[in-house]
Amino acid sequence: MTQRKKFIGICCFLGVTVLLVFAALYQKKEKKQEPLSATAFKLNTVVTLTLYDSKDEKLLQAAMDLCDDYEQLFSRTLETSELYQLNHGTLPLQEHAYTVSSETAELISKGLEYGELSKGAFDITIGPVSSLWDFTSEQKKVPTQEELDAALPLVNYQDVQVAKEQVTFAKEGMMLDLGAIAKGYIADRIKDFLLEHGVKSATINLGGNVLCVGNKPDGSPFRIGIQKPFAHRSETIAVMDITDKSVVSSGIYERYFEQDGTFYHHILNPATGMPYDNHLVSVTIISDKSVDGDGLSTSCFALGLEKGMDLVNSLPDVQAVFITDDYEMHYSDGFEEEIKMQAVEE
Repeated sequence: MTQRKKFIGICCFLGVTVLLVFAALYQKKEKKQEPLSATAFKLNTVVTLTLYDSKDEKLLQAAMDLCDDYEQLFSRTLETSELYQLNHGTLPLQEHAYTVSSETAELISKGLEYGELSKGAFDITIGPVSSLWDFTSEQKKVPTQEELDAALPLVNYQDVQVAKEQVTFAKEGMMLDLGAIAKGYIADRIKDFLLEHGVKSATINLGGNVLCVGNKPDGSPFRIGIQKPFAHRSETIAVMDITDKSVVSSGIYERYFEQDGTFYHHILNPATGMPYDNHLVSVTIISDKSVDGDGLSTSCFALGLEKGMDLVNSLPDVQAVFITDDYEMHYSDGFEEEIKMQAVEE
């Protein structure tokens, strides 16, 4: 009887040990499947990078650091940035042309392309006007008509020339504002960096500008939401299945304030210097490259529902959702065939 008890005890011990080992292995497997993610405040917004098929924390940090590197190039307000120095005429000057980095030259050229595509509704030379507005601090400011009248003659994308790494302004006092396309460009460069280092499954979220690298490790698409206007950042009005594409939105809810009963938002009309008033609340663009999503979302918002939709429908491999001020959603041609989307119930 004693031997039998010992045998049973040994069996129980072995059984418990096997279960513990199995549980440990299972937990290790589950932990291994968890994505590696980092969040920080960069580019004047909340940046989140998530790697689904890599546990390399140094790689993740290096990708995050790229945001700082590009901010030193593209920031309009950071006094040490290349763009700030270009706008204030302190860069090397040769035969009336300023020398910039290849990245800054490339982004300026892309901005000028969207100026041409939108016939000036999108204009990166809005800098003299946008610098008159303040949508971020507590001291909200609406520029006077006199200030706008002085700045508007300096706004014309056709007065900027880029030849390799040389930038020329036709008028003294011109300033560039790359804020409408910089995050998209940076997201694309981060994706390139991750791909070069073997990452095939990741999401890059630069303050709501989302770029998906591939799909999830199990082959399923990422679920990306369209933000509900004027709601908390986590609230969505619809969710889409996205694989290896960019989702970028421009809307009046991003930066705005009210003064003396009037609503002012940050998407400014280059012709008047005042916010666009065209009954749109937001435009979301789904595209292969995030810089195109950035440029198109602002361009299409500026053009309004009809002309903006015509522009999207004329372009290959681009889809869009326009939300009007009655909160109705308008889709580009073929959207429902290409993008699986589900509305979020109240």
